[in-house]
Amino acid sequence: MPLPDNGAPWPPPQLAGLYREIGVNDAWYSGDRKRLADVYRSERQRRHDGRRRLWARHRNPQHSKDDGRLHIPLAGDIASTSAELLFAEPLALTVDNTTTQDRLDAFAEAGGLANTLLEAAEVGAALGGSFLRITWNAELAARPLLTVIHPDKAVPEFSYGLLQAVTFWRELPGSDRSTVWRHLERHERGRILHALYEGTEDRIGTRVPLTEHPDTVGLVGSLDTEGDSITTGVDALTASYVPNMLPNRRHRGSPYGRSDYDAPLHDLMDALDETWSSWMRDIRLARARLIVPDSYLRDHGPGRGASFDDDREIWAALSIPPTENGAGITLSQFAIRVAEHQATGDSIVRQAVRSAGYSAQTFGMDDSTAVTATEVKARERKSMTTREKKARYWAPGVADILHVALMLDRRLFTPSLVVERPTVAFGDSVSEDPTSVAQTLSLLAQAQAVSVDTKVRILHPDWDDTTVQTEVDRILVETGQTVPDPMQSGALA
Repeated sequence: MPLPDNGAPWPPPQLAGLYREIGVNDAWYSGDRKRLADVYRSERQRRHDGRRRLWARHRNPQHSKDDGRLHIPLAGDIASTSAELLFAEPLALTVDNTTTQDRLDAFAEAGGLANTLLEAAEVGAALGGSFLRITWNAELAARPLLTVIHPDKAVPEFSYGLLQAVTFWRELPGSDRSTVWRHLERHERGRILHALYEGTEDRIGTRVPLTEHPDTVGLVGSLDTEGDSITTGVDALTASYVPNMLPNRRHRGSPYGRSDYDAPLHDLMDALDETWSSWMRDIRLARARLIVPDSYLRDHGPGRGASFDDDREIWAALSIPPTENGAGITLSQFAIRVAEHQATGDSIVRQAVRSAGYSAQTFGMDDSTAVTATEVKARERKSMTTREKKARYWAPGVADILHVALMLDRRLFTPSLVVERPTVAFGDSVSEDPTSVAQTLSLLAQAQAVSVDTKVRILHPDWDDTTVQTEVDRILVETGQTVPDPMQSGALA
């Protein structure tokens, strides 16, 4: 779609259902109790069995104390773990040209590429996908800038599953219930359009000049003669979309990725919160209490009430009717169902993370100790499989946006740069224990079944051929294994 017409509904009606689903996932991801309550008080969010969810129950406004509901941030843990599995170790980005490689490395280091991708992957795991956008501002940095856009702030256009154009939007400061300022940024091949709208909560309103709002007035000096767009000078889209995983089970055939919570996990996460809330209620009810007869209370006079001093050591005789059975101080303390609650909570968490595509061991739910990285991978096979699936979606998206970044870099900052599309390789999420590697190399050396070159490559799998050969030569010299060449030493002269 082009930029919207004046008065058009916003967000676009065709995305209303998707945005609503993202809103539910976002409430769980945020961990905000108020947002969860707002989402689940809607009639559309009742449980399948007809019961009202924990967060859909209305709280008595006259109740000054906390309502006792407890939230466990399992949704945030799942999204964070997904991102860590993918990008906890830095990516290996390679191109053939050495100068381009140096520039690419500098771009990744200066721009904090690893942190940007961690953010994008976490948001994608929670909301179903994320957008990567390339922009630039020469006053801030002499390089392109890579940013993350969340899927509920984008209106994409796909063709055969490929992103053709996308409109990013944001609400600007100064908006209120009656007037909402929106900045729309539309990315097309070769250009970026900017527009400012003054509307309402559900309507885009009227398009006005960019100079009408302080947050967009700075864009005016960068616009072309047409007055609403910037020519990028590269025949490529300055944005890419990375789905978390496909297919989208709710929208089969859709290019939109599915969230890790779309198993769905909403019922399980609601049950987990209810379990922990019940557990904490048991603890509150089990606090020791003294039940004291009225005759034990000390009267403080008319209108001043009465009290029982449980710290007093010496008491005057109390007049208690002798016919009263059980008259006296009674201790009341209920049992806490620890084992039942813990077993229920653990079972819910295990099922939730398994449905999301991960092993329980990834979330620290296995007390056994693994010795080697091979054992860790075996125990976390489901998590490793999910990681590999997600990596196959991320690799082309990252390569595409970095290719565009290099093209913009050549046009704007480094004219002599040779542009290549980078090759993206993911690091090993589980590093081998150095002691285990050393023992393996020692046994292979004793069996005389491995060369020095192979040992160096096993110990340093990330080294290139030149670095490996340099290290091999150094080892041979230090260990006295280098034999002089008689043809060069003149021994046969």
